[in-house]
Amino acid sequence: MIFRTGLAALLISTGLALGASAPAVAQDVRQSIAAESVIESIKRQGVIRIGLSTFTPWSMRALNGDLIGFEPDVGRKLAEDMGVDVEFVPTAWDGIIPALLAGKFDVIISGLSITPQRNLTVNFTDAYAYSGMTILANRQLTEGFGLEDLDDPDVTFSARRGAVPAAVIAERFPNAELLLFDDEGAVVQEVLNGNAHATMASEPLPSREARSYPDTLHIPFDVLFNQLGEGFALRKGDPDALNFFNNWIAHHWRTGWLQERHDYWFTTEDWSSQVL
Repeated sequence: MIFRTGLAALLISTGLALGASAPAVAQDVRQSIAAESVIESIKRQGVIRIGLSTFTPWSMRALNGDLIGFEPDVGRKLAEDMGVDVEFVPTAWDGIIPALLAGKFDVIISGLSITPQRNLTVNFTDAYAYSGMTILANRQLTEGFGLEDLDDPDVTFSARRGAVPAAVIAERFPNAELLLFDDEGAVVQEVLNGNAHATMASEPLPSREARSYPDTLHIPFDVLFNQLGEGFALRKGDPDALNFFNNWIAHHWRTGWLQERHDYWFTTEDWSSQVL
């Protein structure tokens, strides 16, 4: 009886000790997670490294060689608000997520649409932009076509390798041939040259190209495909970074800054003289 009473006392005292230490352990875990956040790394190094890929008007090379566009504006404003410098890391589109995972940069800000498939590999912030995609077609090759006529083995699409339009084309027009390229300019050039009937891209690129080459290119259908939001992408397991970026995005939606910058790059041509 005495043994049992002593054992019970020991178990109770041990349990109380463990219970008392649980909050301290949890606090240590939280501090460890926070210390490993990419936000702390950015603050220590004094620079945020942003992965992006060039496509109009998200990110472009100006005549003087500088990066301009919606994404560079977002990246520079983010760095300014964090009190750090910014380093843009241009990266091929189909390798941009692997490069993030390999630590080549801290975050992707490059018009990356939020999809379930990508979300299995990276974490996404809330959307900081929204866009839809339209079909840009060669006038002569698609004269008299209905939407269903594009789903044919004799029809050729061009698209950017690894980008959402390529996946949407393959799903929506499975019988058509699909040519893949690494550069958006090459994608449009195939349609201009008559080597492809059509392509699909996020606005405003299709509308801009149709205005630039009205005799050759047009938007044949008043249809928006795949209206998704675009988010920052970051490595998994970093709740502090996700919290900061989400709050930054929410703040600049409320102030109207994100909308104003988006409207400037996507609904005007005021910047066109800065690029080729």
